[in-house]
Amino acid sequence: MILFWLSGGLSHIDSWDPKPAAPVEVRGPFGSIPTRVPGVRVSEHLPLQANIMDRLTLIRSVDCRGSDHTPITMQAGNALARRTNDGKDGGGYPSMGSIAAKFRGPNDPALPAFVGLADSWKADVWGAGHMGSAYDPVQGTDLAGRIALPAGVSVPRLQDRDDLRRRLDAARSDLDAAGDRMDGHARRALDMITSGKARKAFQLDDEPARVRDAYGRDSIGEKALLARRLVEAGTTFALVSGAWGYFDHHGDDVQWGGIVKGLKPLLPRIDRVIYALVTDLADRGLLDSTLVLMMGEFGRGPVVNKNAGRDHWTNCMSALVAGGGLRTGQVIGSTDAKGYDVQDRRVGPSDIAATVFHHLGIDQTAHWEDSQGRPTPIVTQNGRPIPELV
Repeated sequence: MILFWLSGGLSHIDSWDPKPAAPVEVRGPFGSIPTRVPGVRVSEHLPLQANIMDRLTLIRSVDCRGSDHTPITMQAGNALARRTNDGKDGGGYPSMGSIAAKFRGPNDPALPAFVGLADSWKADVWGAGHMGSAYDPVQGTDLAGRIALPAGVSVPRLQDRDDLRRRLDAARSDLDAAGDRMDGHARRALDMITSGKARKAFQLDDEPARVRDAYGRDSIGEKALLARRLVEAGTTFALVSGAWGYFDHHGDDVQWGGIVKGLKPLLPRIDRVIYALVTDLADRGLLDSTLVLMMGEFGRGPVVNKNAGRDHWTNCMSALVAGGGLRTGQVIGSTDAKGYDVQDRRVGPSDIAATVFHHLGIDQTAHWEDSQGRPTPIVTQNGRPIPELV
């Protein structure tokens, strides 16, 4: 499973759910183009996705009313998991990745089950909640959850295999010297990241230049390629975030800009990365076994504001799905003529979680237990796998 997290909340109207017949203040500054699937149109800035739409599914009716400016709700696949700002965020519910770590584990024990590839950990990655830190994601940019690599190692530095080898050998020596002072969990974590398989997965310079160029030598492209290498090597669930909040396009008066100045340069990047990943997975015979999901925390307002941006919108959003042996070449659900709310085929966060667990072979009726031994279902609110997909 590879989850692309579009931190900040992608505008559904300016990407996967265009409204070409709406007034200009609704439809926005971008045109729309046809795709390989008859009758399906997307933003003019997504031509590569349009060309492989038969391998994709768009969900235009995601109900994100339980969400906020946080990864909690949608990454948990649970509208009960919310930001509360009282030190009890999430209500204890775990993320889908942590559920995968507990109930499936890694596909290869030499790799972590759940890896997060994000610059802003707290803002872009939700962990295990009350299920326990043993199922928290490994922080891919440091190569191990709470155990950082030796000083100076970062994802860009990982491209230097000789430097990486020297530093990991030093980490191994430190581990041997620490002996029993490290608890078992910490030892396993460091053993994992210093294994040959984990090292190899992080060596992006093993990839041909044409492959690296296809993904893009930017933050989301490099992380996407790393995610593909991780799942190919044995990681079960990889989460990719290009940058904190970079789809938060309120307007030209804020950090990330408005729709034209902020979003327009980003759309070709997510267009390229999905095209590269889907075609790469297909060429490697991995597309049917790897589920790809791209989404953010919510959509954006149906009216362009006075600052040339769109504000937060929790009524609805769009998501993109590929791979996993699921049905593709379709659009699920719709919003009304102005993209204000779901009009047809509402899909809730729990339906997304149930679909992910179905793909991963996890019993959707399973329960996890908190530190007091209280059982909680992994799928809440009667969520079910999205029938049009499965």
